[in-house]
Amino acid sequence: RPGAPAGCGAQPRSPGRVSGPGAAPLPPPIATSDTIFELGFEKALKKQNKEQVPPASAPEQPPRRQHHAGKSTRKASANDAGVKPGKCRSLEEALRALDLADLQKELDKSQSVFPENPSVWVKDLAGYLNYKLQAPRSDPLLSQHPHDYPYCLVSKELRSIIRSLLGRSAGVLELFFDHCIYTMLQELDKAPGESLHGYRICIQAVLLDRPKIATTNLGKYLEVLRSHQNRPAKCLTVLWALGQAGFTDLHEGLKVWLGVMLPVLGIKSLSPYAVAYLDRLLMMHPNLTKGFGMIGPKDFFPLLDFAFMPNNSLPPSLQEQLRRLYPRLKVLAFGAKPETTLHTYFPSFLSRATPSCPPSMKKELLTSLSQCLSLDPLSFSVWRQLYTKHLSQSSLLLNHLLESWDGSGKKALQETVRSFKVTNEELVARGSHRDQDVAACDAACQDLLRKMRGRGFPWSRLLLVLLVFAAGFLLHDVRTHGSFQASSCARLLRSSGVLPAVQHLCQKLSQGCLEGYRWLEQIVPACGSRAVAVLQPPLELLWAKSVEVALALSQHCSALLSWIRDDLPWASEWLWSRFPESLLHFAECVRELLLFLVRSCLLPLLEWAAAALERGWRHCLDSCG
Repeated sequence: RPGAPAGCGAQPRSPGRVSGPGAAPLPPPIATSDTIFELGFEKALKKQNKEQVPPASAPEQPPRRQHHAGKSTRKASANDAGVKPGKCRSLEEALRALDLADLQKELDKSQSVFPENPSVWVKDLAGYLNYKLQAPRSDPLLSQHPHDYPYCLVSKELRSIIRSLLGRSAGVLELFFDHCIYTMLQELDKAPGESLHGYRICIQAVLLDRPKIATTNLGKYLEVLRSHQNRPAKCLTVLWALGQAGFTDLHEGLKVWLGVMLPVLGIKSLSPYAVAYLDRLLMMHPNLTKGFGMIGPKDFFPLLDFAFMPNNSLPPSLQEQLRRLYPRLKVLAFGAKPETTLHTYFPSFLSRATPSCPPSMKKELLTSLSQCLSLDPLSFSVWRQLYTKHLSQSSLLLNHLLESWDGSGKKALQETVRSFKVTNEELVARGSHRDQDVAACDAACQDLLRKMRGRGFPWSRLLLVLLVFAAGFLLHDVRTHGSFQASSCARLLRSSGVLPAVQHLCQKLSQGCLEGYRWLEQIVPACGSRAVAVLQPPLELLWAKSVEVALALSQHCSALLSWIRDDLPWASEWLWSRFPESLLHFAECVRELLLFLVRSCLLPLLEWAAAALERGWRHCLDSCG
């Protein structure tokens, strides 16, 4: 009887081949236990009915009698098992109607007849469950149900029976797992076909405690997928069965995905499930530490290409979904110690960062390259070895480092850029055919070196800050106490005996300034009018001549600069390379100090002096009447 449990006289199935169009030879899932069970069970039952003594073990029959034994088994099943139960409206209804006492009776009978052959026990369990749990077929992926369907519907009593039997059959669970998958593939070849809920429940029960069973022979199942590409239902059934291991253990789930799902990611009928499974796997295991070490460069970069490279075999929706998963895949690939592994990823990142790659991919590649350089010091040595081979990619990376420069440069980066500059000079001297790439790299190296030049301790700035702080403290002291005489500084100067001398000096200065101002008030107008009358004619002539000379000089200078830029491009580079670095550093410090003095001190001082002069002028006007 097709689909009956093995203990009820099931029709023997040939495990060596999956029939149907486009099928390929498959390796046998279980060895000689099939023959022992199918050939010996019916004869043992007849002998037990006559003698009331169960045999110690079923003798193994030679393989040449297998065909005749299958016929006798089918005849016996028609008399013993009765009519096949009809399909229930749902799996829940079929599970409620399952007679657990009858199941336990069949399992006890199988164990008593074959006490030393646990492969028969578990096969009998799977066959009985699949025969009794007949419900409408679902799609091979059970996409409308939770990830643990149909095992989540099994009652506690049935789970206890299943787990107890599997615990006593631990040595044959790997073969039993293969048997369930290949039997499901055989059922898919039949036109009406049975529903496969019993085998699915057994697969989930096995992998719930032993997830490593699914990953012991991934190469074999990959060959099954490749040989049945034109049968999507079979391929998806195999992927579903193997994928159940990942919902218990992230490590085994990643092993399944990398072993059988990543190789078929470009197949149109299988790609949606592969991406959806990865999404669900990473969602169910937010702690990624258990998956560290699973993804290496060999597996990571095909994923990067699938996620970012346009016009690949993935549709845009799946590519976008994979791109959302990419950050977590990157964490899994880099592992717990990226400072020791990132240099192995650097060559592939660098080779892909071409000027013509898509902008999103270029941004990700340059960010990853910067991360490699900042975390793993060995990446610099790898970059130096690959520099001449990847000049265009190196120019992109140098410009990216220049744009994202934050002032915290490493010594290894400075040494690397200096070595690149020496290599550029050698390439120019040899007349490399990639002059444009060499020039771009050399310009980026010069700009990066200019930014990375170190700065000494700013003593001048510190002294200036102290002076400004002292002046501010004095002003605050005077403002707080109302006048200089009542301030703390005045009391300090008075106690030290310096204040009288300071006051006398201030009086002399103010008196001298007032006298000088009065003298200037009388002398300046007369001298100014006389100077204007004497100097105006020659100054006007000098101004006219100066304008002519400046125009002529500017024309000559512009011509000279054009000649230098066009005919002597090496002069500026030679001058810059020979110019002492310390002098450049000194000039930069002087420039910054002058800017600081002008902005922080000179301008406020001029404003204060102007206000003081204005107050003094008004005071003088008021005092002079």
